[in-house]
Amino acid sequence: MENNSLEKSITLETRPSKASPLNAALTFAWRALLRIRYVPEQLFDVTVFPIIFLLMFTYLFGGAISGSTGEYLDFVLPGILVMTVAMITMYTGLDLNKDIEKGVFDRFRSLPIWQPAVLVGALLVDVVRYSLAATIMITLGYILGFRAEAGFTGVLLAVLVILFFAFSLSWIWTMLGIIVRSEKALMAISMMLLFPLTFLSSVFVDPSTMPNWLQSFVDINPITFVVDAARGLIHGYDVTSELLIITYISVGLIAVFGTLTMYFFRNKN
Repeated sequence: MENNSLEKSITLETRPSKASPLNAALTFAWRALLRIRYVPEQLFDVTVFPIIFLLMFTYLFGGAISGSTGEYLDFVLPGILVMTVAMITMYTGLDLNKDIEKGVFDRFRSLPIWQPAVLVGALLVDVVRYSLAATIMITLGYILGFRAEAGFTGVLLAVLVILFFAFSLSWIWTMLGIIVRSEKALMAISMMLLFPLTFLSSVFVDPSTMPNWLQSFVDINPITFVVDAARGLIHGYDVTSELLIITYISVGLIAVFGTLTMYFFRNKN
């Protein structure tokens, strides 16, 4: 009896404590980083695509729209930066959908951890991916002749605003990644939503040059507010109203889609 009690006592004393929410989230973030390490092709969307987009649109449309590629580069780089980061937010949901199809998702839900850590960890790594895309884009822009009138501080503030909006936008794809039954379907839905939002905006041209019926949509497009705010911060003009609108939109996206994501996460069959 004494030996059994001693063994039980030792077992209870050596049992590891439950991980804190922060540690659990960082563990899943590390898991996502390891996946990138072993499959580096996953970084094509944040390395190769930004370079292609910037070179293609600058030298294809720059002369026709602004009269010179240099002038157009100063205008279009913040827009393409927002577009690139917004487009790659969908990979959050795609990765989650893959885990669901492989059965890993069910294993994670059975662990005695803070359940949102599975999602938060993945989203934290995606912020790193967005930051990498922004760094590559801005570096290439400076090589091509781009100059920020507000200096480094303006560029940094613009990137922070974009990352905040991208983080909030990612919750939409995270929710869809849980409820959509296949990766191909999720990709199709994401493209169907992202293409109109990114192209029907102020990314490439001034909305005042558009037809009135199209301008009405562009003016209320969330991407337009983010692009205008990024341009303003980079080139040094006042964008207080745009920043307030972006804050309202981003907080709303997190509140609504974050809540829905956790509901579907807990009730996934």
